[in-house]
Amino acid sequence: MTNHRRIPVSDEAGPPPGPAAPTPEAPERDAPDWAAETVPDVPESRDSGGRKAAAAPAPSAAATEEALREQLARLAADFDNFRKRESRERAEAWTRAKTDLVEKLLPALDDLRRVAHPEAAEAPPGSPVHALLEGVALVERKLLEALSREGLQEIEALDATFDPTVHEAILTQPTDDPRLAGRVAHVVEPGYRFGNRLMRPAKVVVWTLPR
Repeated sequence: MTNHRRIPVSDEAGPPPGPAAPTPEAPERDAPDWAAETVPDVPESRDSGGRKAAAAPAPSAAATEEALREQLARLAADFDNFRKRESRERAEAWTRAKTDLVEKLLPALDDLRRVAHPEAAEAPPGSPVHALLEGVALVERKLLEALSREGLQEIEALDATFDPTVHEAILTQPTDDPRLAGRVAHVVEPGYRFGNRLMRPAKVVVWTLPR
């Protein structure tokens, strides 16, 4: 006779199998502040009738090339104007510098003229004084020639009609000859012009008719 062994069942066994337990959800997090910011809407361009305006067509290659050519032409014109202006200003500065130098040399030229052409009777030829006067006259002539090459011009005065724009009358000398009236009788100090600028007027004595 077969003996059947009875297997005891424990009361502590778990509950019968059922559906799986749901997975716990992750806690919700607040969105960052920057995410709350929205991009402002760009207003659509509309015409006067309130209709939506069509987008401007992109410039063609030919139009772009033409615009670049115009810009290049303007730049070339601006550069040419700058070059001309700079050249003109440089020439004017050089002329002013030469004018200032000549103006400073005029007193020395006057002194040489007074020594080389004294009012008194000239010294006898062959004398030391005569040789000295000839040497001074040579220096005066060379200096005047050098300044003339740079643009210095002596104003014509002797026997010329008196011109108040270039002559300064310091004395008058009476004459009975009406043909001499109003003419320069004597040059006390020569006047000079440098280019278009009057350096100084010539100081002269003018013939006048007696009253």
